Amino acid sequence: MTYSLADVTLKSRFFLGTATYPSPKVLNDAIIASEAQVVTVGLKRQLAPGQNSLSKSTTDGVDNTFFQMLRQSGAHLLPNTAGCKTAREAITLAQMAREIFDTNWIKLEVIGDDYTLQPDPIALLDATKELIAQGFEVFPYCTDDLVTCNRLLDLGCRILMPWGAPIGSGQGLVNPYALRVLRARLPEAFLVVDAGIGSPMDAVHAMQMGFDAVLLNSAVAQSHDPVRMAEAFKLAIQSGRLAYEAGIMAKQDMAVPSTQVTGRPFLL
Repeated sequence: MTYSLADVTLKSRFFLGTATYPSPKVLNDAIIASEAQVVTVGLKRQLAPGQNSLSKSTTDGVDNTFFQMLRQSGAHLLPNTAGCKTAREAITLAQMAREIFDTNWIKLEVIGDDYTLQPDPIALLDATKELIAQGFEVFPYCTDDLVTCNRLLDLGCRILMPWGAPIGSGQGLVNPYALRVLRARLPEAFLVVDAGIGSPMDAVHAMQMGFDAVLLNSAVAQSHDPVRMAEAFKLAIQSGRLAYEAGIMAKQDMAVPSTQVTGRPFLL
């Protein structure tokens, strides 16, 4: 079934990152296997050392082959501000990304701690406010804190991307309670579990909880076979969503017989 994301009609609920793959070919094959229709790209990581300005007419230091391959994939590009530590730095990078990719979509990351790579909630709110005023569709990478998420929605965000665990950790959903609260309290928001996913089981869990999509990178890129793992996640996300829509049975404290007995035998 199709759904709407920032006024774009999509089918896949699998958002895939594009960093740390063994080769461009493996990345391309993984995108195909995943059937992802949204792929993220970290623009800052593509700049050469010392490069601090970028435009369509000045692309020195940018791997144009990489960008061209992503465009040819047919997926919607979601530039991100990975690596930014201040609101101003993230805003500047978002403006550059809009010029290069001709999109107002931006995955907004403003990191507040080098150890956990936890988002800085104050800087995130400041950058979100300015970028929305500039016409961006902001996809904020945030924690699972309900208050922060509500503030982001108040600023005009339609999509939220709360973490499952610290970026690249593979720990899965470390605080399912907080994620369940977000889903229950923010029924109208488009919620994407982003970061920390380790295995397809984690993706199934997120989708069964009612999240709208899953974004991951390392779990595919750093697996022994990224292409097969991309397919595994595709199937997991589809399965989890289907189970959520079908309605999962309630857990019972006691055994409940699946076959009701009448107390006397019968003959066919």
